[in-house]
Amino acid sequence: MIVDDRMVAFINSFDKGNTPFLNEIEKFALETEVPIIRKEMQTFLRFLLTMKRPMKILEVGTAIGFSALLMSEYAPKGCKITTIEKYEPRIPIARENFKKAGKEECITLLEGDATDILQQLDGQYDLIFMDAAKGQYIHFMPDILRLLAVDGLLLSDNVLQDGDVIESRYAVVRRNRTIHGRMREYLYELTHHPQLETCILPVGDGITLSVKKAMPEEKE
Repeated sequence: MIVDDRMVAFINSFDKGNTPFLNEIEKFALETEVPIIRKEMQTFLRFLLTMKRPMKILEVGTAIGFSALLMSEYAPKGCKITTIEKYEPRIPIARENFKKAGKEECITLLEGDATDILQQLDGQYDLIFMDAAKGQYIHFMPDILRLLAVDGLLLSDNVLQDGDVIESRYAVVRRNRTIHGRMREYLYELTHHPQLETCILPVGDGITLSVKKAMPEEKE
């Protein structure tokens, strides 16, 4: 944990909860060890959606559809969500969850590798939520920036890797060194890119929130 367990439990004790169907999906995910966003991230995402009111959302990493459905509950009426997933066993579960929730017209699930799919997408998104393979975030960046609207928000989850990201490369288990290096590179890119203003927050397993700025020529 990157925040004291007791503090997290205290903060989460104020969580107002979700719809019965979302609670059902969350219970299933915990029982089957499917990773979904943590309670504190759910609270933050609900707040962000209420404040920003995005009409076009892109999610990279569907899993079984929990976060896409949560976003559909708190986004404005008429919002369209596009979500990408490549892990085949979870895709039919996500589709069934979208169907059960009556969200098939609101949520579009694209199957395949996000690297390929992002290159094929066009248009501008008001909110992009990154919650896929952490070692790939840095590789998604060019297309993510292209697809993010000016004044749009980029939200990235699990960026502090249970605190491992602050450790020396050689203090990290060898199998995790590649993702450790790539996540540090991603954090640097987010905080130093001329088109982004980014904050890093110790929410859940660490998140970044970035807003895309207009380039000087776009302001004229």
